[in-house]
Parts: sequence; structure tokens; C-alpha cells
Amino acid sequence: MLNIAGGESRFCDISRRQALQIGGLGLGGIALPDILRAESTSNRKSPIKGIIMILLPGGPTHLDTFDLKPEAPAEIRGELRPIATNVSGTDICELMPRLATMADKYTLIRSLMGFHDDHNTHWCTTGWESHPPMESSPVIAGYPLGDWPSMGAILSKYHGPRVAGVPPCVDLTPIEPDPRFILRTPPGQPGYLGPAHAGFEVAAVDRKNIMLNGVSLQRLSDRRTLLSSFDDFRRQVAKAGENDGIDEFHKQAFEVLTSPRLAEALDLSNEDPAILKLYGLDKEYPQEREGKTLLDQFLLARRVIEAGARCVTMAFCRWPFGRMLKGDYNFDWHKDNFNEARGCLPLLDIGLSALLRDLEDHSMLDDVAVVMWGEFGRTPKINGNAGRDHWPRVCSALVAGGGLNCGQVIGSTTRWGEEPMTRPVHFREVFASLYERLGIDVAQTQLTDLTGRPQYLVDHGPMDELIG
Repeated sequence: MLNIAGGESRFCDISRRQALQIGGLGLGGIALPDILRAESTSNRKSPIKGIIMILLPGGPTHLDTFDLKPEAPAEIRGELRPIATNVSGTDICELMPRLATMADKYTLIRSLMGFHDDHNTHWCTTGWESHPPMESSPVIAGYPLGDWPSMGAILSKYHGPRVAGVPPCVDLTPIEPDPRFILRTPPGQPGYLGPAHAGFEVAAVDRKNIMLNGVSLQRLSDRRTLLSSFDDFRRQVAKAGENDGIDEFHKQAFEVLTSPRLAEALDLSNEDPAILKLYGLDKEYPQEREGKTLLDQFLLARRVIEAGARCVTMAFCRWPFGRMLKGDYNFDWHKDNFNEARGCLPLLDIGLSALLRDLEDHSMLDDVAVVMWGEFGRTPKINGNAGRDHWPRVCSALVAGGGLNCGQVIGSTTRWGEEPMTRPVHFREVFASLYERLGIDVAQTQLTDLTGRPQYLVDHGPMDELIG
């Protein structure tokens, strides 16, 4: 734990992983250079500035969001109905009317595949389903020593900081009550790239008055106190045998703590009331615990990417963010699926539509890609508890912005949504497309893992439908 000495004041503890690791979301790969070069586009657009990744942990139901089956029997189609969007022939769930008015701003992928029945967002953030053993998540063989780096870690390694004092990757995932159990994987994990490229985890419950162990942001100009604290922290890291990248880590951490940019981006107290209203932050939500939601994550994502981050990760559900078995919320709707949807999807509709509109209003949508997905889909057949169970054979995803081709649907599923029917899309194809737009040639780029072996980022090429 990094502790910065200071007087009495309200604060949030910022641990080594929660606050001072700098990096993001990424992938390691398999060496298939000929295939990747053949699939890589030759006409490259100018690279975009960043990406916002929205995780829907628990496994969102594709059949009740973006791939409804209104002609199916009742035990498959469920209680929700599709509504038309502003793109002819495309419909989505009736609980998301705002998104329905702006389908020209995003692309739906209905045939996403490549998953395991594993409650783990590892593949969402690294691009690889193989991983070491984790709590309630068994080992999946095939990962390199140190595990795969996240996309933000890749961006940190390849591009470095975009703006001094702002980490390449910032993770907004809340810390209450136990989201790491839900995600299993830190969204900004550095994997074999080491701690210098790990994600900066905000982990602050009250972002209006962020304090660093009792030291206000105004007092962070005290270089002597900071250096003393970092020296103590460095000794702790060295003792733990994690020296790789510590000098760069030390430099980046100091820049973050002495720059106002990130702190100002995380402070919503001076935001325009009209913007707060756009995101639904002008009111309370009495049906949610403490009248709160996590809608602020969407606005914070725009502000942090605008401040200079390359990759911002967030996870969304109803407030609070925790295990369904403990009475909290995520997308693991094994029971009461449709009432859960009625509580959650309107909030998702508000947040995501506001983010896309806000990015466009700030002239950022073409320069920032947005991807939203979860770890798998849900069963076509509704179970005896009015829920849907795990279904790794197919799910849906939404991508937007970043100069991607939008206003379309890619792929389709079989009659009852059991598996891909047309244009199966492996999720690594989406990663390859995003890397392409971020200025990284997946056919050429290799990184060295802890055994000295070169790793390609992905074993698929970009999607012509998205970037062609």
C-alpha cells in the first residue's frame, strides 16, 4: 500500500493495484504472420486516440437485448418485444428506446463466438480465454507465463502515455462490494508486460473529493513527501520480487499524482447541469439501493478519455455492483430474468446513449471507439425460475465510434438464437479491428513474454465489415 503522509482528512486508500499501476486492456497472441498479413487491410485510416470498453459482467442475455426472437415460442421469446430503430430492418429491445433512435451510430454483432462457460471477463479485456486459476474460475490452459496483458497494457507498451500525467489506461470499476469476484480479472491487468503497464484503478467511492491517504490534491506539490512515499513503496515492490518496470512505474506514478488532469476529469462537481441531466445524474433512483446508480461511470469515461487516457474500462449494472446470490446486481439472471431486465436495461439505455451523444457533441466520436460486451450469452430456453442460464455458444456485442463502419448488423443466429448462422465472428476479430484503428498492425506487431518468446497480439485479422 502506498501511503502519503498528511493531516486528518477524508480519503480513499489507493493500493498498489488500485491506484498506482499504469496501463490497460490487452492481448497476447499466436504466431500466424502470413495469415494475419493476408487479412490485414492495406488502406489504413489515421489512428484513433482511444477506446472505451464497457463490461456487462455476469453474461448479458442476447435474446432480450439485441437479438430478440419475436416469432419463437413463449418459452424462448420471453416477455419483452423488439422495437424498430432508425436503421431500416434493425430492431432492439423495447426497454432501450434511446438507443433505438441512434442505431446509425453503432454496429451490432449478433454472431459473436469463442467463449467458455466461465464467469470471467478475461477474454473481454485481454482477447484470450485461457488464463491461470482464479477464484471460482478454473484454469484454462494456453496462457503464457505471467498471463496475457490487457488491451490497455498493450497500448501503454506500444504507444505510452498520450498526455503527461494521465495513465494510458484508467479503470473505473467500482470496489463495492466485491466486483473483482464478479470480473475475476482486473480490467487493466499487465500480464507478462509487468507492473509498469498495469491499469490505473480509480476505486474511489466518492469521486467529488478524492484524497490520497489524507493528502488533498492541492498538497501534492510537496515533492519531498511524495518522493519519500514512493521510495517506501519501491522498497515494498522490490521485497515482493516485482522489480520489472519499476523505474518507469515510479516516473508515471509521480506524474499522475502531481498533475491535476486526471483528478479534474474525475471530479463531476463542476460539470454542466445539462450534461448531468443527459446522463440521468440529475435525480435519484428510489428503486435502487440508496437511490444510486452507476450511470456516472459513462460520464467519467468520456471525461477521462478526453483528459488523455488511451483506454478507459468500466463495468455497468444496477447499483450496487456485486453478486446476485448476495442480493446485489450483475447480468447473471438465472432467475426473474425479465424483471431484472426491466430494472437494468432502461439504465443501460440512458448511460450508453448519453455517452455516444456526448462523444459526438464533443467532436470525439470519430476518434474514440466504444465496445460493449460480456463474457457469454444466455440460454434460448427460459428455465423454471423465469431466468436464462449460461450460454457460451453465442452472444451479442455493440461497437461504435472510432471511425468504424456503423449503422449495421453483422451476423445472425439460428432460429431460436442457439448459435451463429451467418458470419460467425470470433471475438479476436473485434480485437484485431480495434487494434487496427488504434494504429497497431496485428500482422507485424510482436511482444516478448516472460520466457523470451515473441507473441503476436491476436491470431485473427481485422473485420472488413468494421474497417474496410
